[in-house]
Order: sequence, then structure tokens, then C-alpha cells
Amino acid sequence: MDLPFDGGISKFYNDAAPAEVRAEIKDAKKNDILNDAYPYPKRMKRDAYEAEIEALQVELVRLQAWARETGERIVVVFEGRDAAGKGGTISRFRENLNPRGARVVALSKPTEAEASQWYFQRYIDHMPSAGEIVLFDRSWYNRGVVEHVFGFCTPAQREKWFSQVNAFEKLLVDDGIKLFKIWLNVGQATQLKRFLDRERDPLKQWKLSWIDVEGLSKWDAYTVAIGETLERTHSDVAPWTIVKSDDKRRARLNTIRSVLSALDYTGRNNNGLGAVDPLVAGGPDLWNG
Repeated sequence: MDLPFDGGISKFYNDAAPAEVRAEIKDAKKNDILNDAYPYPKRMKRDAYEAEIEALQVELVRLQAWARETGERIVVVFEGRDAAGKGGTISRFRENLNPRGARVVALSKPTEAEASQWYFQRYIDHMPSAGEIVLFDRSWYNRGVVEHVFGFCTPAQREKWFSQVNAFEKLLVDDGIKLFKIWLNVGQATQLKRFLDRERDPLKQWKLSWIDVEGLSKWDAYTVAIGETLERTHSDVAPWTIVKSDDKRRARLNTIRSVLSALDYTGRNNNGLGAVDPLVAGGPDLWNG
């Protein structure tokens, strides 16, 4: 089978990955969590997960009905390490919502005209109208992390972005938008294992890009950029929620709960909603690189 990008992910695993990362992947048993810093050694059992996600889907439908009736505008920004589960979490968030009032925004590389605009301008066009929920699959935080790590922006451009981003988000919140910022994080072995699985699965190869392949060797640079970005953009007005996502099931449940529990929507069932697991989702103190 032909592997995408000339098998670059497998080559990294065989030739360049840290020895301890290769050992974690090689020695892992089914349902093992490949991250010693994760608070649970095994993945959540499927039966328990399916029962909890079903109850949360009902709560999400109630949330959307409330937003439509009240005209509330909700924005959820999904950021994180590559292969941290952003797409899957967004899918579970949206799968039972009316697509007319809940949409995903995943912007591609800016056009030449967009690149000449104010950095935040193209994102403003996608902000919600009354009653809408908008889910950003990556966002204006590209400048703080990916663009910086790959040299797609200058240090001066990034510093200018830092000087504006908190004010930009405060404007959104002051205008009435309910803004949530989710950072999904995984360990290095988890990330590499997920990339290897994608590389070998023809149905998932489309998820890979050359950025993913090149980024494997930039783990430490990403860690520094992410840490600085979280520190400088976590605010009382627009705080970050860090979600440890080495277990996708727990990550999805706790991401959805983090949003739902912060909103006093009509018909909220606290028993169905459940409680956010503070070992999996919480403030920047959960960030450990």
C-alpha cells in the first residue's frame, strides 16, 4: 500500500522518534493510554461512554432550542495539538443539532487578499447571528502557534497579534457572544500513534497534511509556543479550558460538559449533564506540555 507523503510518519517513527516514545507505542496493549501524565491508565469503557454521550446529546439539543428562542450567540473555538481529536469532538458536539443553526468554520490558508487584511477580519465574517452556534475548527490562534513554529509570520507580526487578541475577544464578549476556548492536548506517543494509524488507513489518510509530517520533529518548538500562547491569552473574559485528550471518549464528554455547564439554558437537566472531571478538563494548570 502506498503511504501518503512517502511514508514520512513511519520514517519518523523508525528513525527519529525518541526511544521512550517508540517503546510506549510498541509495548502498549489494547485500551492503554500512551501517556504517563494522563490521570487514567485505560480508555473509558464504550458502554459507559455511549450512555453518557447520549444524555449529553439531549442537553445539546436543549441548548440549541434555548439559543434559538433567546437569540443567544455561541462561539466555541477548538484548538490543540495535531491529532488531539478536534474533528471528532466537533462532530459529536454537532451531530444531533439542526445544521441551520449550528455550523462549523474551518478556514483554509488565507488568500492573497485576506493575507493583506487585518488578521482577525476573515474570522469576523463567520461570527454567529442571533440563535446560532458556531464551532471553529482552528481559529485566529494559528498565528500564536502554527504560523510561528513554521515561520509563516514574523516575530513582529506575532507580537502585534498578541497585543490585539485579548482586546478582540473582549469585544466579542462585550457584544454578547458566549465565547468558549477549548485546547485539546495529547502526549507525544499518543499523537504519533494516531498519525501512524491514519497513515495506514485509506479512509483516514485525507486527514494528514505535510504540516503534520513536518511538525513531528517540532514537538519542543510547539510546546514552547503553546505554553506562551496559553499564558498570554487566558483571561477572565475569555479563559481557556484545557482538555487532556489521550482518551478521546473522556475528552469528548468533558469538552461538551464544559460548555453546557457554563450556560443556564432552559430545561437543563443536571443529572443528564453530569459533572466535568477536573482531572481531564480545567484551567491552564492542566497544561503540562
